[in-house]
Amino acid sequence: MRSRLALLCLCVCVAFASVACNKPPSDSTAQNATTDSTQPAGANDEKSSSKEAHERKEHAERKPLVVPAGTAITISLGSALGSKANKAGDAFTGSVIKAVMVGSATAIPQGANVSGTVTDAKPLGRFAGGASLQIRLDSINIKGTDISVQATTKSFSEKGKGKRTAVMAGGGAALGGIIGALAGGGKGAAIGAAAGAGAGTGGAAFTGNKDIVLPAESDVTFELAQALEVR
Repeated sequence: MRSRLALLCLCVCVAFASVACNKPPSDSTAQNATTDSTQPAGANDEKSSSKEAHERKEHAERKPLVVPAGTAITISLGSALGSKANKAGDAFTGSVIKAVMVGSATAIPQGANVSGTVTDAKPLGRFAGGASLQIRLDSINIKGTDISVQATTKSFSEKGKGKRTAVMAGGGAALGGIIGALAGGGKGAAIGAAAGAGAGTGGAAFTGNKDIVLPAESDVTFELAQALEVR
């Protein structure tokens, strides 16, 4: 009797163990779906809108700044320039003195390096009074990139302050006489004529004239002839 009871208990235990082993595992996918369903309905829409706003902001930041034509750009020369010391084609350098703003943004920072060209340089000539110097701004270095600039040419001129006379031909004696007359009247004219007799043809006398000199670190202001895009 006891052996039959023990056998019955054993059979019941085996049956319970079999049922436990055959129980299907929990469905993680269903749990995940349940978890997802607890999120607010507009969460994904908010994320998408935030991403689009960020992309629009980045696009706006990449949009170039436009410095309008007529804007003044003042530079400090890196070296001296002069109507006598320089010639057309000479290059010069400098730096921007004051930042150029477009709205609240800095388009051209203070201290930006610039380069330019001497387009004309005329010292005191033999047959023309005064001197002239013209310089042009060519480029500005912004964030390591040279940006071409279209700006008005800056011109300087100095007129002769004294009398000038040019003798085109057979002028040695006549020029000498003029110099002598300026120096001391009739007697000076005679001395000057004798001194100039062998001077050859052509000549000019200048008094009180001077050449143009722009010292290093001089301030020069250019105006943009065309709008400038800065990225």
